[in-house]
Amino acid sequence: MAPQVDGFVFDLDGTVYLGEAALPGSVDAITELRRRGKQVLFVSNKPLSPRETYATKLTRLGIPTPPDAVITSGYVLGHHLAQTEPHLRYYLIGEENLRKELRSHVLTIIDELNEQDPMEVIDPAGIDAVIVAFDRTLDYRKLNTAYQALRLGARFYATNADKTCPMPGGAIPDAGGTLAALQHMTGRELELLAGKPSTLIMQVAQERLGLPAGRCMMVGDRLETDILMGQQAGMLTAVTLTGVAKREDVARMPAPPTFVINNLGDIPSLIV
Repeated sequence: MAPQVDGFVFDLDGTVYLGEAALPGSVDAITELRRRGKQVLFVSNKPLSPRETYATKLTRLGIPTPPDAVITSGYVLGHHLAQTEPHLRYYLIGEENLRKELRSHVLTIIDELNEQDPMEVIDPAGIDAVIVAFDRTLDYRKLNTAYQALRLGARFYATNADKTCPMPGGAIPDAGGTLAALQHMTGRELELLAGKPSTLIMQVAQERLGLPAGRCMMVGDRLETDILMGQQAGMLTAVTLTGVAKREDVARMPAPPTFVINNLGDIPSLIV
């Protein structure tokens, strides 16, 4: 059984829900934690939708949630860049909702030129930084534009570095493959990662919770992001087997999570 835990940070995809369905135990567990007066936040590396969309989805699934209780990698990146580098001109490999999110932080996101011509790229000399995100509209033109800008020295940022995104029926490619391609072609390393396991996203979460790390628990389905991030923050951690991680993966870890659970329904029984 865990010591006193008053704040919980839950991953979403593969932890709370999969696709359009809540995963077993998640609704009842989160309802019970709130009944006990625990604080609950949700974090997602997926920058495809604004926080309001995730909050609406959670509410529809039976977990009433305000937008402020959701933290996305896109929100964290926009918030951070607005504070640190608000005057740069950014080129985005990402979808329209992320473009709107970043512009809501009063950042300059460069528009595409001619989407019909795969060889036409924006003048790379006019790009100060490249942002890479999960992008289901990725094409050669976007990849080439980012490559040319990075080759000339543009900064190199990303919302997330996940290799795949869990979906009903099987995972699909995420931002990690795009990052790997650009790193391979340019020899450049990523300079800033906003999402898990970055400390940036957890800093925002801890500010919202207002609790010391030792009284918080990070719960997720990915060992290399969710669990690593929680451990680095000094939180208790619980990996759920409803998503990516398997028991054999946990057994190979030099520093395993505090708990291994079948699904979120196990959480209330772990907590004092």
